[in-house]
Formats: sequence, C-alpha cells, structure tokens
Amino acid sequence: MISPAVRGAASGAPDGGRPLLVATDLDGTIIRGDGTISDRTVAAFARVEAAGARFVLVTGRPPAWMGDIAARFGHRGTAICANGALAYDMATGAVTARHMIPPPVLAAAATALRAAVPGIGIALEYQDGRAADELYQASKWDADRAMQRPGDAVLFSRPASKMLGRHLGYDCDDLLALALPAIGDLVSVTHSNGKGLVEAAALGVTKASVVAELAAELGIGPESVLAFGDMPNDLPLLTWAGTSCAVANAHPEVLAAATRVIGANDDDGVAEYLERLYP
Repeated sequence: MISPAVRGAASGAPDGGRPLLVATDLDGTIIRGDGTISDRTVAAFARVEAAGARFVLVTGRPPAWMGDIAARFGHRGTAICANGALAYDMATGAVTARHMIPPPVLAAAATALRAAVPGIGIALEYQDGRAADELYQASKWDADRAMQRPGDAVLFSRPASKMLGRHLGYDCDDLLALALPAIGDLVSVTHSNGKGLVEAAALGVTKASVVAELAAELGIGPESVLAFGDMPNDLPLLTWAGTSCAVANAHPEVLAAATRVIGANDDDGVAEYLERLYP
C-alpha cells in the first residue's frame, strides 16, 4: 500500500492505459542506501516487460560500474549511462557512444570552470575509462578503480562521455550555481549528489533527450512514458515524461517538479508503484 505521505494516485498514461516505456534512475531511486536492488524491485520490472512495455535504466554511472546491475536484471534490456552519452547493452556488455563531448569543448569548459571555481579538480570519463588532473579528489565511488593523471594535453585530447568537477569546499547546489553561468553555454551541467561534485555532458544532452530518442525509435510519445528519479540530473527527464515520480528521499527541486511523490528508495517505492500499475 502506498504511504499516505506520498502525492498523487497511481495511474498510468493520461488516457488511463499503462505506460509503454518506463525509464528509471538507479542510485537513490531503485538502489537502496546499502547499495542493493531488492528482489521486489527486480520482480516489478519483470512485470513491466511481461505486460509488453519497455524499460530503460538511465543513470549518471559509467558503463564500467554497470556489471552488477546488469546481472541483477538478468542481463536484459538497455541502460543509458553518463547522463545520456553512452548506451550499455545489459545482455552483451557492449558500449555504444551516443553523444560525446569533443576535445576542444572539453578544454574550453575546463578552462572556464577553473576560472570560476579556483581549486576545482577536473576528471573526464571516456568510453573506455577515466582520467583526471592533479587537483581532482577521488571519492568512495573511485575506490579500487584506476585513475590516470596524464596532464591536460592528454586529458583533453579525445572525446569524453562526461566531465566532472569536484571541490569539497562547496555543496553540490552551490557548486552548480557557480558552474552554470561559467560553462552552461558549452556543456549540459548538472549534479547528482551532495559531495561537492558537478557533472557535464555534451551540450543539449540530458537523460530526457536520450530517452526521447529511444522513445521515438519505438514510436512512443512522452505521454506514454513513466519516469522515476531523485536528483537534479533527473529533472529534464521528469519534466519531459508524461508521468513523473520522485521518490520520497529526492532532492527538494525534484520533489517539487515531479507529478507524483512515491515511497523512498529504501522502502521500494518504485516497485510499490509499478505493482499497482502492473498487477
């Protein structure tokens, strides 16, 4: 049963039918605070497929962090990684570039971000790995993963799926407020956590733009798309989709923007909602 604290009834597409495409964020949305995805959540997405609808995972994660997620879903379906830059086939592990940031744009954006936020560290994610400058401070997400520091000439020499800027002297909202006017005309900049980090994709590329591409390929309009999320990098997708759900633990801006608020990630809020749509 959906908690009385959540907002909005569990309904599907505007015509009363079920959504034809379900798009969901991972961390903080269907992944619990302990890093797990529950059996209930996996079963709920199996219901989506059994009903003839499609589902896609849309995440800021790079493909290298998706192996366990793919296994959890039985190596079925597609994931969109790096906020829209890369497609990851969960059956084969193949990675396909969709929208990369060109080298000249990377160099220009890094220069502008460094000027706007002195002391910020820069890291880049490529299709096949990642690298950083000397100031970039690794987080728990970077533990046990190789981080090359080759110098700017090499760092900005090839296309990247995502640019990261980290400065632990700021929270993410304040850091984003500085980054947007500095680099917002070069790249699409956002954030997805509260640890002094902003992230950027190619200009115009968001979770929404890529899900819209996939939906168009399937002949599905936004009115038949259901989306789930929790952080500002989910906002474009949530405002584009016909039905949008923020988990109860979401960022305040996401809670305000979504058409519905559902149970928290630790309470399997997404699974609970899908069970009502796909009984």
